[in-house]
Amino acid sequence: MKSDIEIAQEAVLEPIVNVAAGIGATDDDIELYGKYKCKLSSEYLENLKDRPDGKLILVTAINPTPAGEGKTTTTVGLGQAMAKIGKNAIIALREPSLGPCFGIKGGAAGGGMAQVVPMEELNLHFTGDFHAITSANNLLAAAIDNHIHQGNELNIDLRQIIWKRCLDMNDRALRNIVVGMGNKADGFVREDHFVITVASEIMAILCLATDMKDLKKRLGRIIVAYNLNGDPVTASDLKVVGSMAALLKDAIKPNLIQTLEHTPAIVHGGPFANIAHGCNSVIATKTALKLADYCITEAGFGADLGAEKFLDIKCRAAGLKPDAIVLVATIRALKYNGGIPKDKLGTPDLDALKRGIVNLEKHIDNLMGYGVPVVVTLNAFVTDSSEETEFVKQFCESKGADFALSEVWEKGGEGGVELAKKVTDVIDTKQSNFAPIYDLDLPIKDKIEAVARKIYGADGVNFDSNALKNMEKLEFLGFGNLPVCMAKTQYSLSDDPTLLGRPEGFNIRVRDMYVSAGAGFIVVLTGDIMTMPGLPKVPAAYSIDVDDNGKITGLF
Repeated sequence: MKSDIEIAQEAVLEPIVNVAAGIGATDDDIELYGKYKCKLSSEYLENLKDRPDGKLILVTAINPTPAGEGKTTTTVGLGQAMAKIGKNAIIALREPSLGPCFGIKGGAAGGGMAQVVPMEELNLHFTGDFHAITSANNLLAAAIDNHIHQGNELNIDLRQIIWKRCLDMNDRALRNIVVGMGNKADGFVREDHFVITVASEIMAILCLATDMKDLKKRLGRIIVAYNLNGDPVTASDLKVVGSMAALLKDAIKPNLIQTLEHTPAIVHGGPFANIAHGCNSVIATKTALKLADYCITEAGFGADLGAEKFLDIKCRAAGLKPDAIVLVATIRALKYNGGIPKDKLGTPDLDALKRGIVNLEKHIDNLMGYGVPVVVTLNAFVTDSSEETEFVKQFCESKGADFALSEVWEKGGEGGVELAKKVTDVIDTKQSNFAPIYDLDLPIKDKIEAVARKIYGADGVNFDSNALKNMEKLEFLGFGNLPVCMAKTQYSLSDDPTLLGRPEGFNIRVRDMYVSAGAGFIVVLTGDIMTMPGLPKVPAAYSIDVDDNGKITGLF
C-alpha cells in the first residue's frame, strides 16, 4: 500500500494557471509561486465582491484519537466528489504548521486519494505566510524591548508585558525564558515567553481581517503591555503597525492549489483550534463562496473546539451562515472512545462501539443546537464490519442527523459520491436556522459557562484567582462584549485529556485569560493547555529526509 506522500508525488498535477483559469482568474489575477501554487491578487478579490454567495459547508469531527478521523481527507474528498456529481465546489483549508508536522501529527494535506497538492510544499514552507507572521510578531516584540531600552517614554510596566515572541516549531524550552542578559546595551533583564506561530494573535488577525485596511486597524489594537498606571499599551503606540503590515502584504493574499483530481483549493492561514480559533481566513472562505456554488471548509480538531469557534467567533465576525455541517467519525475512533486499545481497533467489537458512540452523540447534539442541519459521515476502513456500520447509521438517524458512508481515502472523489449527494440534498431540503449559542452582551463569565455547559457538558466552571482578577480587568477596560476563545485540550470534551467518551460530573478549570484586542476575542486558558507545544519522545522529524535529488520522504 502506497503512503500518502508516494501517492502525492506520483500525481500528475495541472499547472496552477490552468486551475486558476477554471475559476475565471487570468494570468494578471494571480501571483505565481512556482508551477503549482499561486496567490490570488487583491484586485481579483475586489472584483468578486458583487457576486452572490454559494452555500457554506463546514466539516468537523469527533474528538481526535490516535486511531485517526480523517477530517481533512473528508473535506478534500467531498470537494472532489462534488465535481463527480456535476456540482461546482471549492475547498477552503488552513495551512499546516511546521510544529506538528515535525512533532506528532504529521502533515495536513488530507490522505490517500483525497489530498491537496503539492503535498510537500504545502506542509513545509508553502508560500511563506507563516514566516511573514512570525516576522511581524517578533518585530513587535523587538519594538517593545527597544522602546524600554531607549527610555520607556510610554512607562511600560516590565511586570505587565503580555506580548510574546513566536516560532513555528514545537520547542518546550522556549515557553519561559529570560531576555536582556549581558551588558547594559543588551536591554533590560526580564522574563519573556514564546508561543507557537499558529497561536500568535497576528495569525488570528490575518485570518479574521477582511482586507489590508482592516488588517492594519486590527494590528494597531493589539495590546502588548500595560503601563505603570494600568492602562493598555498597543502596537499603535509603538509606531510599528505600518512595518508589520508591510511584512504581511503578501501573506494576506489567499493561496490557490489543487486536489489530486484538480479541484481548486484555497489554503490560507492556520490558527490552532486548541489554543486559537482554528479556522482558515475569512478572506479565503468568502472568496470561495463567491467563486463556487459550494464552499467546503473545515475547522480544526473536534467540534467542541474548531466548530464551536467557527460558529461563535468566525461566523459572527464575518457575517457567515453555514448551510450544513458534516461531522466526521470513524468506527475505530469510536471504539477507542469505548476503551479499546489502539492495537485492537481492527477487530469487530459492537459492545465497544456502543460504549464509545456517546462521544459522537454529544457532538451531534451540540451542532444541532446551532440550528444547522448535520450530516454524519463515517470515514470507512477495510476493518469495519457491516454490522458496526449499520449500527452507527441507525444511531445517527435516530438522533435526527443524516448519514452517509465515505470511502474517499481509497477511492477519491468517487468514494465520496454518496456523501456529496446527501449533503446537497440536505441543503436543498432542510433550512439552516443558524444562531450562536451565547449573546455577546452577556458577562464574560456567563459566556465561558455557556460553552462549558452546553458544548463540553460540564457541571460548571472553576475560576482560579488570577482568572477572576483578569476577567474583572478586561470588563473594566471595555472588552466584556467580545466572544470567548477557549484554549482546551482537543482529546476530551473536558479539560482532562484522559477522559474519553462523553464525560459527566466534571468542572472546567479556567486558570487565566487575556484579550486579543486586534483579533476581537478573549482567550480563556483551561486545564493544563500550553500555547507552545513540545516534541514527543520520538518526533515525526526522525523519519523525514530528503535524498540527493531533492525528493522528500517521511512526510505523512
